[in-house]
Amino acid sequence: MFAPEIYAKRREVLAKGDIRGVALFVGNSEAPMNYRDNCYPFRQDSTFLYYFGHSLPDLCGTIDLDTGESVLWGHDATLDEIIWTGPVPSLKERQEAILGDFSGSHSELKTYIEKQQRAGREIHWVDSYREENNLRVKQILNYKNQSEKCSAYIKKEIIKHRSVKASEEILEIESANKISLEMYSEILRLCNENVPEQEIVGAITGILARHGSLPSFRPILSVHGETLHNHGHANILRKGDMLLIDSGAESPEHYASDITRTYPVNRRFDERQKALYSILYDAQTFACESCAPGVSYWDLHLQTCTRMAEGLKQLGLMKGDVQEAVQKGAFALFMPHGLGHMLGLDVHDMENYGEDLVGYGDERKRSTIFGLAALRMARKLQPGHVVTVEPGLYFIPELISRWHGERKFEQYIDYDQVGAFKDFGGMRVEDDVLITKNSSRILGEIIPKSIHDIESFK
Repeated sequence: MFAPEIYAKRREVLAKGDIRGVALFVGNSEAPMNYRDNCYPFRQDSTFLYYFGHSLPDLCGTIDLDTGESVLWGHDATLDEIIWTGPVPSLKERQEAILGDFSGSHSELKTYIEKQQRAGREIHWVDSYREENNLRVKQILNYKNQSEKCSAYIKKEIIKHRSVKASEEILEIESANKISLEMYSEILRLCNENVPEQEIVGAITGILARHGSLPSFRPILSVHGETLHNHGHANILRKGDMLLIDSGAESPEHYASDITRTYPVNRRFDERQKALYSILYDAQTFACESCAPGVSYWDLHLQTCTRMAEGLKQLGLMKGDVQEAVQKGAFALFMPHGLGHMLGLDVHDMENYGEDLVGYGDERKRSTIFGLAALRMARKLQPGHVVTVEPGLYFIPELISRWHGERKFEQYIDYDQVGAFKDFGGMRVEDDVLITKNSSRILGEIIPKSIHDIESFK
């Protein structure tokens, strides 16, 4: 955990906002895989971690937004539990570790909430991605329909605070990136023909285990990169394949890294791969270097896509006015997703609150155009933001055939030329970028991504 003062300060900042009443935070419980005592690896709710620090199940927290008083709610381990788990800190010790004002049991929490409700005070909470947490809130607050009582105001406050990363948070993300560097170095060593994808997945899983780290998300590793979230690992690497790897680690304090690379098998690009990868690499480098305070991520997405579209036009795959093609959605044939997203305690930071709240706020409405509608992040960047920068180029056979059959965007796409690339697959490159006071920087040591660095890797 961080120093106790860090959690106390975070709660103090929330209490000094414009919202009055009591904020309730429900931590996660163990999640069984197939029966009660056989559980998935425990992962605490990120908002609970942010304000109350403890990565232990069955805890709740409250913050009095008028007085600043904070309480940790839970239970002390019974002797039967200790036999299975070993000694654990008492509830009071956990409270003291985060400079909470006092602690209490779950039954006392319900009594405390009832007292606040009788006094006419508003109880703020946020709906959960886990339905069992929503049911717990319903029971604690005695609500018949908890969704009606969910506070949009406190969501916006939390997003405002968590979006700007403090120095200790940046160090944690860089710690996770060190693990990613080790993972991708091993991937490069193993990226040879006749190697099973599953062997590479096993190798990076072992690296995570050696560091006592969990993956920040389920790894994507496949020679079929045209499937954006391809979690299958059943292929054998062959000469001429491109291996797309999108993966991340969690730091000791559960901050995420999120790195994507696309490597040619045997670490040698053929001419076709080199031509397309050069376009992607140029665009990704441009986007990273363009990140700065005040830059609209919506605009940067369009500029990056336009840069790639110009490259595809030079190869004969696109034609006409490429800027217009991007604006109208034609470029989505090659990149049907957004440039990136927020990163922090969640790999898609805070998106459990809703992509529009986190990535758009009141600044812009989400597009309804295919491809542009998938943008997770459209806000103006500000110092302390950490964003991923992840353009891609894909040749999705089903999408190409559908659009060709519909004669869609024929003024921008040369389908005869594109058809020759249906077997290519997909590529993307991603780094994690911190917005600084006047500019930006890529977090962590650069993981090989240029053609030179990939082909010269030993």
